[in-house]
Amino acid sequence: MKYILFLCCYSTLVLSQNQYPKDYFRSPLDIPLQLSGNFGELRPNHFHSGFDFKTQKKEGFNVYAVADGYISRIKIAENGYGKAIYITHSNGYTSVYGHLQSGYGEVEKLIKSEQYKAKSYEIDLTFSSTDLLVKKDDVIAISGNTGGSDGPHLHFEIRDTQSEKIINPMYFGFDSAITDSKRPILNSLFVYPLDNNSIVNQSKRPIAVSISQQADGSYIAEKVLATGKIGFGITTFDYDDVSWNANGIFRVQTFLNGKTNFSYKFDTFAFDETRYVNALIDYSRYKKLGQRVQKLFAENAYPLSIIQSGTNGGIISVTSNVTQNYKIEIADFSENVTRVFIPIDYSPLPSKVYEEPITSKYLVKTNKENVFSLENVTVSIPANAFLKDFYMDFEVKNGLLHLHDDLEPAFANMTITFEDSITAEKERQKMFIGSIDGKKIYYYHTKRYKNSFTVYSKYLGDYKLFKDSMPPKIKIDKKIGGKWISQQNELIFTISDDLSGIKSYEGTLNDKWILLEYEPKTKKLIHRFSDGIVAEGKNDLKVVVKDNVGNSTIFETHFFRSQKP
Repeated sequence: MKYILFLCCYSTLVLSQNQYPKDYFRSPLDIPLQLSGNFGELRPNHFHSGFDFKTQKKEGFNVYAVADGYISRIKIAENGYGKAIYITHSNGYTSVYGHLQSGYGEVEKLIKSEQYKAKSYEIDLTFSSTDLLVKKDDVIAISGNTGGSDGPHLHFEIRDTQSEKIINPMYFGFDSAITDSKRPILNSLFVYPLDNNSIVNQSKRPIAVSISQQADGSYIAEKVLATGKIGFGITTFDYDDVSWNANGIFRVQTFLNGKTNFSYKFDTFAFDETRYVNALIDYSRYKKLGQRVQKLFAENAYPLSIIQSGTNGGIISVTSNVTQNYKIEIADFSENVTRVFIPIDYSPLPSKVYEEPITSKYLVKTNKENVFSLENVTVSIPANAFLKDFYMDFEVKNGLLHLHDDLEPAFANMTITFEDSITAEKERQKMFIGSIDGKKIYYYHTKRYKNSFTVYSKYLGDYKLFKDSMPPKIKIDKKIGGKWISQQNELIFTISDDLSGIKSYEGTLNDKWILLEYEPKTKKLIHRFSDGIVAEGKNDLKVVVKDNVGNSTIFETHFFRSQKP
């Protein structure tokens, strides 16, 4: 077995809480701070990289510069952080503010100016240290709900400016505003047999272990009877005193017979590590049941710097005539600790629950490139795309590629190629490879060379070659054709596409480009007359929307408007 070896060389800045400035940064909001998401929280395909501050279920709060500095970056995107502002500070840190409704004052004027200059809603601007100076307490933006946000809130980060690593904001004194006197809660405990010779409680599959809470808040587990190599996993969360919702924990440490066995702490990490959340959790169980079990072991190496481990990777060997004691400590940032005590004893009893039978002949070897072909489909999997060897279901039937169920996490792109020598060239221009999840079809950016279609993906699942000949749809929310709309402050459109999805949109008033703000989650396009493009009297409006394979729809009308008070 290949054991995990982690590089545990942290910068001097992250060795101790005391080395971070506690009183340097103010709150980015002037309302009581409450968290809807904390640092390191487990999210789909990533660890949460900052704090999500609640904004009382509404937009429109002032967002403040947390310290003196300069605005070093402004990024406006349809997804991700939406509208985001970055401020670089002289003490070596950068603060980030995401999901904003807008910039404030001169910042918003600059954003609009640059969008019109680029003729694009999405922009990514960088600035020097002398361009946009801000002082602590300056209002820089208005809170919102843009980008990949599920509701109004402010996403806030602190990064090391030089390394760009994200750091837990609690280290900078935010723990004084977000007090926490409650121990983390343990929901469930699991034990895993880890090789062909391992059996746990007469099972060769992972199995839940009963736990009972004691008067002091700790837990005692039922005795684990096993043979071979085993590991443990937990589901856990934490409450603080002010937020009233469950968030992630800060630290987990395990001990075997009194010696540290495996641990991780959400203090700081790099963005290129964040996908390894899928290695830390039991990915298969999460995809099947939606339950994130945090594994307290690693069978194979993966580069996640928050983990500290010895040479055994948290794996426990159970042999005859040896009784072992295993302890788990789960802590929040305030060092409220929940302890779990697990007795482990050897058992020669045979298994009653067996491993799932192998029905595939396609073995993915993780240390080499794997290429599989059937009918008109070829799949190439690079070396080390997966963390372990496994038998992969691989089938092509009626044009549908079944590339296993999405139960094994990939950490590098697979190459999926479909050949189509039957469809006419003109129709091929409207074709793409999409993945299928239930009734939903997800567009993948598809490269085409003659009759070959290729995509790159980190996901197992079902794929198919689709043809999209239907144009997008545009609907204006309030009819304006031929009308005077002097009291109306904006134009709102709903746009959609039934297959390949929206790629681009553009609008003009009287042949002048206008800014259209797009929110994919609401399918809304908005133009605000405050931009100053609308003319006195008659205005000719044109909106063009294209999908990902080039189909387009044009919406045209005219209206009348007076700008006079």
